[in-house]
Amino acid sequence: RQVRDRLSDLSPEELRESDRALFEAFLALPQVEAAHTVMVFYGVGREPDTTALIDQLLAMGKRVALPVCLPQRKMEARIITSQDQLIPNHYGIPEPDGVCPIVPQKDVDVVLVPNMMCDRAGYRLGQGGGYYDRWLKGYTGFTVSVCPADRFREQLPHAEYDVPVQLVLTDA
Repeated sequence: RQVRDRLSDLSPEELRESDRALFEAFLALPQVEAAHTVMVFYGVGREPDTTALIDQLLAMGKRVALPVCLPQRKMEARIITSQDQLIPNHYGIPEPDGVCPIVPQKDVDVVLVPNMMCDRAGYRLGQGGGYYDRWLKGYTGFTVSVCPADRFREQLPHAEYDVPVQLVLTDA
């Protein structure tokens, strides 16, 4: 609740500048440079705006996958070639339409995982649905979250089913 309140106080310019710094660092990662397929989330509300990042990855020749929420809090990744292929799901979050091909988890090289907050061990607080934790269980590729420095903590509470990311990038 405190993080959501803080986010509502930030100006659009502050959010854009933070997003720019975070995604610049993300794109400079050697794992991203070497990746063939990158899965990213579509930022909504006060999450980082990933629309420009998606276009940058496509322009770099990467296969870009976005998540699709399924029943029973499951998720799959689908490849897009344009953001025109995105349609709102039942939460209002844009996701690939049913024509976009499913990409097997093993074929995704890097996953950009969303968060509200992260800690030093890579644990994150998300929106509370557990979709990513279920999908990431058994995933062997590279996982990263971008987290503004004011939302980074030394330690966050987590449960046995939470899956930490391998790297947390901040804008500091």
